Order: sequence, then C-alpha cells, then structure tokens
Amino acid sequence: MVGIYSLDRVGGAELYTCDLIRQLKQKDNIAVEFYAMVQGKLADYVSEELQVRYMSKERYDLILVTHNAAVEALYGKGPIIQICHGAILDLEFPSVYADYHVGISKEICDSLDSKGFPNCLVLNGLDLNQKYPIRPPNETLKRVLSLCQSEEANAMLQNACNRLEVEFVSFNKHENPVFNIEQEINKADLVVGIGRSIYDAMACGRPCVVFDSRGYNGNKGDGYLHPELFDTFVRNNCSGRFRNRAYTEEELVLEIQKYNAADGARLRQIAEKQLNVVNTAEALLDTVRCISPETRRKKRYRIVRDRLTRLRTSFRHLRRSFKRKLKQMMGIERAH
Repeated sequence: MVGIYSLDRVGGAELYTCDLIRQLKQKDNIAVEFYAMVQGKLADYVSEELQVRYMSKERYDLILVTHNAAVEALYGKGPIIQICHGAILDLEFPSVYADYHVGISKEICDSLDSKGFPNCLVLNGLDLNQKYPIRPPNETLKRVLSLCQSEEANAMLQNACNRLEVEFVSFNKHENPVFNIEQEINKADLVVGIGRSIYDAMACGRPCVVFDSRGYNGNKGDGYLHPELFDTFVRNNCSGRFRNRAYTEEELVLEIQKYNAADGARLRQIAEKQLNVVNTAEALLDTVRCISPETRRKKRYRIVRDRLTRLRTSFRHLRRSFKRKLKQMMGIERAH
C-alpha cells in the first residue's frame, strides 16, 4: 500500500505519490492500494483514473508512506517504510513507528542519521512517459515559466523578465494549481522553481533556475542549473539550500541570461538516468530487505522512549494546570 497525509491538492509529495502508485499499478505481480487521511481531487484521480482501490485490508506485505501522521494512522497494518521529503516541516519529520526510512536527498538522509534513524537514499521519481519534451525549447529565450510559491519571488521574476523583454508566466499551486503541469512547462523555454518543479522541468527537457522565496525556506536559490551541477544541487533536493544564496532582482537577471537551450536535452538525459519512477519503485520495494531484527529492536526502543516523553510532557501540563486551579481556589477563599 502507498499512503500519504493528503491527496486533495497539487504538491511535490502528492505528485510523487501519484506517479509511484501509477508505476506500481503496472506491475503484474503486485496488488496496490492507497491511503490518504485527507482526500480530494487527487484521491479521486487515483481511484477513478488509475483504478486503484482505497485501503480495504487489515494487513499488507509492505506499506510505503509519506508523512508521519499517516505512518501513525497505519501502524500495525504491516511493515512501514517512511519516505521523507524534507527535514524542516513537522509533517515530514521521521516517525518512530516506521520500520525503516528513505530520504529523497542526501540532506534528508544526513538529518535522519543525526536523529538515529536507519535509512537509505532514493531520489525523487517521475513518470517520464507522462512528462517529456513535446517540442525543444527555443534557441533564444522567449518565455519563462515560474513555479514559485510566493508573491515576492514572482514579483522579482516578473521584473527581471520585463527588463530582459521576455514573456513571463507563473503557476502557484496555492493560487492556480495545475495537475498536468508538463503541458505548461512545454510551452516555456526556461523554468524557475525548486524541488519537484525542477525535476518536472528536467523531464520535459527545459533549462532551469533553482530559486524561490518560501516562508519556511526564505529567499534562497542555487541559480542556473548547469547539467554538470545536478549531482551537487540534488544533494539538497534542488531546494536552493546548497548555495543557500539570497537573490536580488539584478542577480536573477544574470541567472536567466545564462540560458542555453541545449542544456534542456542534457537535463532530460539526467532525468532518464536518475529520476525515472521505474527505478524509484524498484528501489522502494527493495527496502523491505533493510528491515531486520536489529531495526525492529531499535524501532521498539524509539516507541517506548517516545511514549515516555509524551507521558512526562502530559504530566507536566497536568501539574501546571493543577497548580493554576489551586491558586485560583485559594484566591477565592481568601476573598471570602
């Protein structure tokens, strides 16, 4: 089974999950179902378009889960592999209830290591039959597509494009989400964004600039993605946290001017070698071999320690509440 916290909106983890489910569905020797705590259009797509059944069994041979809340909801239904897409947002933190963990970048794996969670690296996976170049990008830059998720980033990029006299288009998943974003990517020459947006652009053979300005990440970028720099940028999930550089409007102009249409084909080749969901699915299925008596022992220890920590926290809250009520009662008695 493949599980996730939410399948109601477009997002990196959500599209990753859809591509993974689609790939597993194509395997004759596997029966796949899905689970989502919050359901919506993407859940409808999985059940109606992909014809994948919602959770119907009590036990599964393997459960691949994104997000710790979903891990806890599925605990006890079979061996759980948690796929961690980040190390900053609470929902993406590793769960003590997972049997093993997968990081989609070295940065995430390093974070898992520091927290004592056995893990392995499996890069993001895309359906390259769905996302591919329909036409090559123009030799001369004419159209820039922003997949940034902030008004600040898009305003800076709009001004940069105005100065360069090129067309600017933006799609923000919070304001005007698009499920088949590859169609919009193929209309552009250059794509700006971070994370999954960069991988989608690479799959469609588009040169990229790694940049965004998000609340949890701030104004950060790695700049123009020269193909030879992919292995470096992907260590931090093409998030902008490798160079960790804040960009001005003038600096974005310089990065956009590095556009080279030929880089698109080279980035597509990299996607075929390193970001193919066919390989991702096989690697994830193989992680069940990583679950051993030792990893299970460590999991039991983590669960006990976590429950003791929660009990201590609950006890402290109760004690503070009791003291407050006691003071209130004593104050009332003195008043009388």
